Amino acid sequence: MKRIAALCLALATLPLHAEDWQPEAGFTSLFNGKDLTGWCFREKTKKDDPNPGAITAKHDGKTEAADAGKYIVKDGVIAVTFPTEMDKLTGQLYTVAEFPKNFILKLEFRASVNADSGIFIRKPQLQCRDYLVAGPYKELKAYKPQEWNQIEVTVKDGVAHCTCNGEVLEDALKLPATGPIGLEGDRGVMEYRHIQIKEVP
Repeated sequence: MKRIAALCLALATLPLHAEDWQPEAGFTSLFNGKDLTGWCFREKTKKDDPNPGAITAKHDGKTEAADAGKYIVKDGVIAVTFPTEMDKLTGQLYTVAEFPKNFILKLEFRASVNADSGIFIRKPQLQCRDYLVAGPYKELKAYKPQEWNQIEVTVKDGVAHCTCNGEVLEDALKLPATGPIGLEGDRGVMEYRHIQIKEVP
């Protein structure tokens, strides 16, 4: 209950605005803006295991993942708060779908001060944080603290090119052959919206 209260307090300081958003032409939305349909928890696997973990719980139709209060949907946003060390696994939310083909992934995120999170691409993690404070990309010029920023990931032939507001985060992140998209919560409050994907040749 304390964690949920803390999340609600943090959300109150970051105004949310519902909007009638639609994915860009050719893109498919991975988040319907209303609930966690299409998202799940998965078993934890070893870091060097290329296979995604088996699905342990689906969240179709739910506005809150399980009963932990770590993933809450409100006004077109998935808000992520950090887990305790004991239930770290539930700090990772994944798509039910896996993506074996080349694709472009776009999403927007907003980080509270010093927030620490991540985006899982098939399985490897791209750090998604309050970058200028939490790092590791402290030299970004276009990052907007406590405002909405866009991550774009282009996956081609098992390699991901990742940018934030057009600035390169990772030029060649190696990926396994297939896997889901995931969101993590480690510290502070992270918000995600406009999560969309498009298969490319």
